[in-house]
Amino acid sequence: MRALVKPTPGPGLVLADVPLPAPGVNDVLIRITHAAICGTDLHIYNWDEWAARTLKPPLIVGHEFVGVVADVGAQVQHVKVGTRVVGEGHIVCGICRNCRAGAQHLCRNTIGVGIHRDGGFADYVCIPAHNAYAIPASLPDQVAAVLDPLGNAVHTALSFDLVGEDVLITGAGPIGQMASGICRHAGARHIVVTDLEPERLARAARMGATRVVNVGEESVRSVMADLGMTEGFDIALEMSGSPLAVDTIVATINHGGEIGLLGLFAEPAELDLSMAILKGLTFKGVYGRKMFETWYKAVAMLESGLDITPVISHEMPLEEFDEAFALLRSGAASKIVLSLQ
Repeated sequence: MRALVKPTPGPGLVLADVPLPAPGVNDVLIRITHAAICGTDLHIYNWDEWAARTLKPPLIVGHEFVGVVADVGAQVQHVKVGTRVVGEGHIVCGICRNCRAGAQHLCRNTIGVGIHRDGGFADYVCIPAHNAYAIPASLPDQVAAVLDPLGNAVHTALSFDLVGEDVLITGAGPIGQMASGICRHAGARHIVVTDLEPERLARAARMGATRVVNVGEESVRSVMADLGMTEGFDIALEMSGSPLAVDTIVATINHGGEIGLLGLFAEPAELDLSMAILKGLTFKGVYGRKMFETWYKAVAMLESGLDITPVISHEMPLEEFDEAFALLRSGAASKIVLSLQ
């Protein structure tokens, strides 16, 4: 089968012919139709410090995908051949305290598909049947392929009561863009999104942001004044990984405000803990998705009118993967879906 492989340490990927995987007794074999490129995949392609520390080549990468179950292991009963599924990319142990308590997304023994084991940039992938999530026919393949990052946005945003609240989203990448749509869908009042890239901000506006702020040109406080906000944001969703964004959040959030942290920081972010204490702020670190409540919520919102298609900028064949990564590196693309059909 075809697969995008990181054959050895170093930049780039290789399209190679590799053996078809065989499902174990509790696994499903999925024939991939579409797979989306994640920011994590870009780190792997570039082979930065995180990738060098985390991956052990050779490895098939990719963890955002949709496909059809082609085969099942001998012990699999609840997933049938022919079922259209997406894959939860976090494989958990099932026996640690959090797994047994129903908080599988906090499993300390998590293995990442496409990071620690072969992933979905291939014609076929094997994952545990537990990780296959059936999806309705109403969702197009291109949308289903990005359910994984949509789940990140859903998990972060729905950690808080959004109805009638003023929300600040720092970072207008694909997840920040989708978070804008989720907040609008869930009934937030003002949704302000910050970034430095005009195209990203334009997509956030199309997703439902009340105002978008190029922080290189205007201040968040001036936008708050324009909107008639006299106290501060009720909720902030940090999705940029920028220490400066944390400063903006703490300075503009209201007393008693709630902050979701999803963006990963390439360098330490300093925080004035005195301000956090005096304002009575609540911080929540967010990793992945709740398994599988987040998947249910994401699909339900898509079926009830949430439209995330503005986030998808390109669909390209698998063979054009180098061009796809070049577009992402240049900032000319938002979310790219690779077709394997």
